[in-house]
Amino acid sequence: MASSPDQARAGCGGAYFTVLPDCEGARAAARSLPRRPGTRTLDHPSRRPWITGHWADDECIAVTTRRTALAVLGCCPVDAEVLRRHADRLTDLAQLDGLARTLPGSFHLVASLDGRVRIQGTASGLRLVFHTSLGGLQVAATDARILACATGADPDPREVAVRLLWPVPHPLYERSVWQGVSAVPPGEALYLSADGRTTRTSRWWTPPEPVRALADGAPLVRQALTDAVGARTRQGGVVSCDLSGGLDSTSVCFLADRSPARVVASTWPGRDPADDDLDWAKRAAGHLPEVDHVVWDAQASPLVYTDLLDIDDPMDEPTIGVMDRARVLHHLPGLRERGSRLHLTGIGGDHIAWCSEAYYHRLLRRRPLFALGRLRGFKVLFTWPLSGMACALADSRPYDRWLAHAAGRLRDPLPGPVSGTLGWSAPPRLFDWVSDDAAALVHDALTDAAADARPLHPDRGLHTDLEAIRTCTRIVRQWDSMTCRAGLPMASPFFDDRVIEASLAVRPADRVTPWAYKPLLTAAMRGIVPDECLSRTSKAQASMDAADGLREHRGDLMALWEDSHLARMGLVDPALLRALAHRPNAPGLKDAILYSTIACEVWLRSLARGTSHDAPQRPA
Repeated sequence: MASSPDQARAGCGGAYFTVLPDCEGARAAARSLPRRPGTRTLDHPSRRPWITGHWADDECIAVTTRRTALAVLGCCPVDAEVLRRHADRLTDLAQLDGLARTLPGSFHLVASLDGRVRIQGTASGLRLVFHTSLGGLQVAATDARILACATGADPDPREVAVRLLWPVPHPLYERSVWQGVSAVPPGEALYLSADGRTTRTSRWWTPPEPVRALADGAPLVRQALTDAVGARTRQGGVVSCDLSGGLDSTSVCFLADRSPARVVASTWPGRDPADDDLDWAKRAAGHLPEVDHVVWDAQASPLVYTDLLDIDDPMDEPTIGVMDRARVLHHLPGLRERGSRLHLTGIGGDHIAWCSEAYYHRLLRRRPLFALGRLRGFKVLFTWPLSGMACALADSRPYDRWLAHAAGRLRDPLPGPVSGTLGWSAPPRLFDWVSDDAAALVHDALTDAAADARPLHPDRGLHTDLEAIRTCTRIVRQWDSMTCRAGLPMASPFFDDRVIEASLAVRPADRVTPWAYKPLLTAAMRGIVPDECLSRTSKAQASMDAADGLREHRGDLMALWEDSHLARMGLVDPALLRALAHRPNAPGLKDAILYSTIACEVWLRSLARGTSHDAPQRPA
């Protein structure tokens, strides 16, 4: 099922690499990095090794001048001559801020100028940067496993304990779980000094202020999403697209149909008889006569929790994405057989086309009558309790105080959903099976973070939007690696930085309203997606798939805790977890409270197999 490098097309997230400083000792550092067959290397202008790793030909555009080397790795349709002109004019690495904010796609941008080095990922967090000291030199990489392998680092018990939180709040989820390996926050660039001894970071991206009217912003979202899909389809061939019938995947599918590529649309119906995805998918396919529409057997699709005991994917951090791994990969062989070279998803549409109702916390203070009318609508739509709404809207604590308060309430019952929806975030919780030692580690981590924590934006609505994007991209980042390993790369155009910027710039009152479903995406896709398809206001929840998965795979969950790695670390009580596995219908399980614990256990099991200390894999 593996594909050749030239079949692993742009945008798959399969490229991974290490960046070395331009100094003596760089060659020795390069030799100590894990290597796999097919490792490629680009040089600094000095001819010392600069970038070493794995990427397909169309995943890297690099130019070199006498003083400068500039490379874009990932999915970016920039022309090499355009990149060369930027390299010729480059006199300060900070000038790359402007370039990074204009290029479409999803990519890492790396530069070398007069011995100094800069590397950055995406503002979305889909492409990350890590660094560590290797033989006294600072080395950066796109995957923390590479650096952990080179230095022999072990997982940090405190960071693993933090990942048991549900949910993990900002900024704790942005940290590396490996001892001695540091993470660069999304939206920041890492600089390596000319002697390779020191690093610093600088912010190159800030979210736009949400001030555009819907009528002005929708055409910009339309163009950004068109460019994002075009970056993946411009080379032609065959691409596959999810076609769930929802607005997000349907929009991507119609945009792909307008490209040079031939499209295979993939619909996976849910098992719930009330799930209307298939009906809407068929309506959309009826407007796409040139598209090959494949409908899979709902009963043959894996349930949530499938194959947890057999996961051996190299992962550089725990991810709740392992719960749906089997579902994500299941249909890829069939799509490969139909010629697909890349699979496009609508993931991210929920984060981009909608936005957090927490914006109404601020709107209530600026436009009280308007906000109260909308909040009454949300109360009816989501059946929010009035008392919970009042408490959340009255809470004006700054983020650092909110985080410090959360550190002392880790064992409290789960709060009502409205407290997180209208607040900074859902307050993090630890559950009964988490040990007191782990709770102490988590309390200290939260307290330390609260000492200087800053929200992602002063407006809790925009903070919540950015946190939701970054949390989701960390899951998708691991899925991208898994699908590349399975032979059919995956891409999520909604998470391109330009799409995110265009969407966040639209006024929140125009993006989230109880009276319309995803009005921004509907307006942006008018004229591309038929009105019939844009009229959908429902969304399938797949709750039956999750509930059935708990019942069918409770034996696997029992086995997961029989020889628990988390228990060996003293972080959980396996007896309580085994008892819970006996009760798949226990109250609370439907709220996914086991996900973070399972994610950590599966990740530690993969380390024990030795896979996660290997260099990351791409199609061979």
